[in-house]
Amino acid sequence: MATGILHLHNLLRWVIVLLVLLSIVKAFTGWQSKRVFTAGDKRVWLFTLIFSHINFLVGIYLLLLGPYGALKADLPEGTSIMKDKFLRFFWIEHPVMMLLSIVFVTIGYGMSKKGVSDTVKFRKAFWFFLIAFILILAAVPWPFREIVGRPWFPGM
Repeated sequence: MATGILHLHNLLRWVIVLLVLLSIVKAFTGWQSKRVFTAGDKRVWLFTLIFSHINFLVGIYLLLLGPYGALKADLPEGTSIMKDKFLRFFWIEHPVMMLLSIVFVTIGYGMSKKGVSDTVKFRKAFWFFLIAFILILAAVPWPFREIVGRPWFPGM
């Protein structure tokens, strides 16, 4: 079961990367062209919010009960998580950076509800989604990262 959830977490990563990119493009083009904020813009931002939150919940499950979960791990006495690059990444760096990216996605979506001008909505949302995107790219265990790297598509 944990392997299937890990595969779901990976699949949702790609969905979120695409949705955040789409949100950035929509926010940037709306800001630069001084476009009117539409229901379509809000819908894309909402899907970005929903999928990122779902993936975060799946990630919390993996953090606690996954193959290297904190509640299932049997570490030898005196093991320092901060000195172990693998555990530090998956137990601290990855969850904290993803939590921050979720916060920025949530604030970016929250701009759709603000009673400010459409240009301000697009501009602020652009920056929030861009920061979230940078955090996501920095925190994903890409295959080229030593020790923590994962395949592009696990199981394939």
